[in-house]
Amino acid sequence: MIINELKPAKGAKKAPKRLGRGIGSGTGKTSGKGAKGQWARSGGGVRPGFEGQIFGLTRRLPKAGFDNNWKKVYSTVNVSELEIFENGTTVTAELLLERGILSKIEPYGLKILGDGELTKKLTVVAKKFTENAEKKITAAGGTAEVK
Repeated sequence: MIINELKPAKGAKKAPKRLGRGIGSGTGKTSGKGAKGQWARSGGGVRPGFEGQIFGLTRRLPKAGFDNNWKKVYSTVNVSELEIFENGTTVTAELLLERGILSKIEPYGLKILGDGELTKKLTVVAKKFTENAEKKITAAGGTAEVK
């Protein structure tokens, strides 16, 4: 196979319509645009979604929802997910990311939630702890450090 011999597959390329080339071509005179009007003009037509004089669909549907620009977004991890670590480990957001427990560290950092049980003695470093999570960590003999 030589690069100058490469050709598209049979039927893959379609010849363009030759517009305005006489009455015998079928697309002469008005080039398939019909008679006068908005659609016959160069650049004619209306924007997508335009529905004439009636309210468009986007204006008929009710507005819904609210996006709080000032919300604080934390990466969250439950206490039960910390069971995989050995006794005496210092658990940080970076370590959780490395182990695949977190997919990314959110702007406000790590928050530990209190769902599940913890039996390992760990030092957990995070931005926030729920009351329940802090109790479970200290009950297991570990420490909860707010960074």
